Amino acid sequence: MMSTEVSEPGVRIDLADEAASERLAAGLAMLAGTGDLIKLEGDLGAGKTTLARSFIRTMAGNPVLEVPSPTFTLVQIYELDGANVAHMDFYRLEDPAEIDELGIDEALDAGIVIVEWPSRASDLLTPGGLLVELSEKDGGRSAHLTSGNESWRARLDRLQHIDSLLADSGWDTATRHKMPADASSRRYERLSDGPDGSNGLLMDMPARPDGDPVRNGLPYSRIAHLAEDITAVEAINKGLLAHGLSAPEVHAIDTGNGLAVIEDFGAVSFRSLLDDAEQFSLCVTSAVLMLANMARTSWPDQIELSSGDTYKLAHYDMDALLIEAELCLDWYWPLVCSAPLPSDVRDDFMAAWRNVLQKVQASKPIWVLRDFHVDNLFWLPQRDCDKKIGLIDTQDCVLGHPAYDLASLLQDVRVTIPADAENDYYDMYVAARSADDEDFDATAFSAAYAILGAQRATKILGIFARLSARDGKPAYLKHLPRTSDVLEHNLRHPVLGTLKTWFDKHLPYSLRDGGGS
Repeated sequence: MMSTEVSEPGVRIDLADEAASERLAAGLAMLAGTGDLIKLEGDLGAGKTTLARSFIRTMAGNPVLEVPSPTFTLVQIYELDGANVAHMDFYRLEDPAEIDELGIDEALDAGIVIVEWPSRASDLLTPGGLLVELSEKDGGRSAHLTSGNESWRARLDRLQHIDSLLADSGWDTATRHKMPADASSRRYERLSDGPDGSNGLLMDMPARPDGDPVRNGLPYSRIAHLAEDITAVEAINKGLLAHGLSAPEVHAIDTGNGLAVIEDFGAVSFRSLLDDAEQFSLCVTSAVLMLANMARTSWPDQIELSSGDTYKLAHYDMDALLIEAELCLDWYWPLVCSAPLPSDVRDDFMAAWRNVLQKVQASKPIWVLRDFHVDNLFWLPQRDCDKKIGLIDTQDCVLGHPAYDLASLLQDVRVTIPADAENDYYDMYVAARSADDEDFDATAFSAAYAILGAQRATKILGIFARLSARDGKPAYLKHLPRTSDVLEHNLRHPVLGTLKTWFDKHLPYSLRDGGGS
């Protein structure tokens, strides 16, 4: 067992056995990242190397990785996916000045540094980081974790809440695997060999802090109707499951701290099937028909939570669609244009969008998942009918027009779906809708598909530019040319003539095409 208590200052954790030490190391590995210094202090035999070895194995995703003690070599470097780890041991350090030769600053720039016996060169170590003091206690061991770093103090608080959720739900003995970060502020861990040998995902989704007011005293997230906390996950997943779709079941949830253990759909995402053209086509076909079925369904505007509270879905209204499109001006314009944006040019942009978006206010709104693309769709062939499609990252679901998710799927900005294939899938959707709905207006739907496809592409140009400029994630810039192609494709629809005129004049394709270079 591993018990945790708050101490002054820091956190004290009782480690009853080696397995508890390994769980502590895994928990720290889940929360550590590039630039972190972790210092392990304690007497001989206190468990420093055991903790370091488990930490490195977790980071590597290899429970049997050979991790020799660096007592004689002083440093051992592990080049891992995500972040390198430099394991240092100062026990045999003869001259503290030798620390300069180990290149700690360079190692911190490249990844994580974990140091045993840091007190032997404490004056020469980079200040800050996390100190883990190990000692004997009642036949077991105890770890006292402290830090003067605000980031680490927040992570230690998170560590305790995660440990409590896993222990209370029976998932504390599961093996934890670090998963790559995505474009969101959420964090995931894969949990294997949990209760009865089951697998799951730990979802770490702290409540979204309100940003600065941007319009009418409200922050962007409130206007765009983005999920504020993990209750959205519980509510939307519950609603999708109730309608016969495959959303992750919630095994355990700590609503107050934004944590949950949810069902793991595995690794067979639509993206993973891109190299198998026949299988990928089958998956997309199934998703298209699922969307057609969703459009026939009556969807509630509120869901009752396990707490007894009610979660209310927002409508994908004009304000939300407009402020999303405006991201293009706020972030993408500065990326590709050297001159500031004139106020009259912004006004013309907003007026043009306001005019066309009036045409996509659905008379019968349905649940719109908003991020319906290859990375959020999983193939579950052992299930029946629409349940074959596993749906994740649906917490931003709103009530809106059914054309939005179809455009999200068929005009994916992360992968290229050829125009002829898009047309075939689109025709399949229209045929499915028309077959049992004599009031289905194919002409109006075609316009809505182009309008919402253009709005989505315009928004994503801004989001990817923001991810690079604000969040330090330049890899998303590689998708900008494809996103611009999607926008250009939609702008050819006659209903978007005024917007095409604006783009041709102020952000022409010749300028946008170089946005990702």
